[in-house]
Amino acid sequence: MDYICQMKPSFDSMERDALNDYMNSGGWVTEFEKTREFEREIVKFTGAKYCSIMCNGTLSLTVALLACGVQAGDEVIVPDFTMVATANAAELIGAKAVFVDIDMNNLCLDFEETKEAVNEKTKAIMLVSINGRCPDRLEDFVNFCRERKIYLIEDAAQSLGSLYRGKQLGTFGDIGSFSFSAPKIVTTGQGGALVTDNEELYQKIVKIRDFGRCGGGNDHYQVKGWNMKFTDVQAVIGICQMKKLPDRVKRKKRMGELYYKLLQDIEGITLVNTDFLDTVLWFMDVLCEDRNELMQYLKSQGIGTREVYPALHSEPAYGYDQTFPNAESIAEKGLWLPSFVELKDEEIEYICTNIRDFYMKKN
Repeated sequence: MDYICQMKPSFDSMERDALNDYMNSGGWVTEFEKTREFEREIVKFTGAKYCSIMCNGTLSLTVALLACGVQAGDEVIVPDFTMVATANAAELIGAKAVFVDIDMNNLCLDFEETKEAVNEKTKAIMLVSINGRCPDRLEDFVNFCRERKIYLIEDAAQSLGSLYRGKQLGTFGDIGSFSFSAPKIVTTGQGGALVTDNEELYQKIVKIRDFGRCGGGNDHYQVKGWNMKFTDVQAVIGICQMKKLPDRVKRKKRMGELYYKLLQDIEGITLVNTDFLDTVLWFMDVLCEDRNELMQYLKSQGIGTREVYPALHSEPAYGYDQTFPNAESIAEKGLWLPSFVELKDEEIEYICTNIRDFYMKKN
C-alpha cells in the first residue's frame, strides 16, 4: 500500500478548468466579483446574513476583535487547547490572551472556568469549536456573554459543516470565523471568512480589512484599517470547493464513524465523545498511551500521523506559570490520524489494524 499522508488538500479538473476560464476571461486577479460570489456561497451554506473574506484565518480573528472594539490592554479569553492563531489574534493588537482550561467531554472551553476568568478587563471570549465539536453548554456561553455585554467570537476554523441543533457552528456568537488553509474541508491555500448577522459589525469588518476605506477605488479613510483583502484567483478555487462541500461533509462523517467502530475496543486508545449526526471531524483524533512509540510504528508501516496542539500556556511564546490539567493531558496523549477527504475505507481499515497490532504487542 502507498504511503498514507496524515492530510492533503483535494483538487481536480473542476478547479483547474475554472482557473483557466477565469484567466482567459481577462480577470484582474485581485479581489473583485469572484470574491463577492464566494462570500455569497458561504452565506448560503451557513445561513448567516453577512460574510466578508480576507487573506487568512488569523487575521480574520483579529479583524473580528477590532470590529468589536477590543483594544490594547483588554483581555480576551481563549482555550488553552487550540491552534495558536486564536491567542495570537488577540496579542497582535496588544490585548492579553487569558487561557482557560477545556472540558474533557468535547475539548472546548469549560463554561464554569470561563466564568471564573471573566473580570472588568474582559472584552471578548473566543469560543473555539475545536475539531468540529462544540461545548455541551453552547447556549450558556451565548446567554452569559449577552448578560455581561461581552462579545462572543466563534473560532470555527475547523467546523465548516458541523452543526448544533441544526444550525451551523460559527453562527451563534456575535461573529464567527472560518479558515480555508490547506488542511481544511474547503481550502483556497490560505484564507479566512467572518460571518455575522449584525449589520453594524459587518460594516466595520469590511472597512477594517480594506485600509479603513468606505469603498474600493477611493482613498478616504473612515477608520484605521489594513490590507487584509482576498484575491479572485483564490475565490475561483473556493467556489469550486463549496460545490463539493456537501459531499465532503457526508464523507467525513462516514470516515469518523468507521474509525470509531474499528478503534473503540482497543486497549490503549480513548475516543472523544462525538455525535456524527452533527459533527464533521476536521482531523480524526485519538488519545493514546505510548503516543511517540505508536507514531513511529505507524510511520514504519507507511502511515503518517501528527501530534495534536500543545497546551499553549506552556509554549515558549507565552510561558505562563499556570497549570491547566485537561489541556495538558490532551496535549500529551492526543494524536491526529490520516483524515483527508480522499482517504479510502480500506486505508482506514489498514490504519486501525496496525494500531490494534501495536497495542497487542505492547500488552
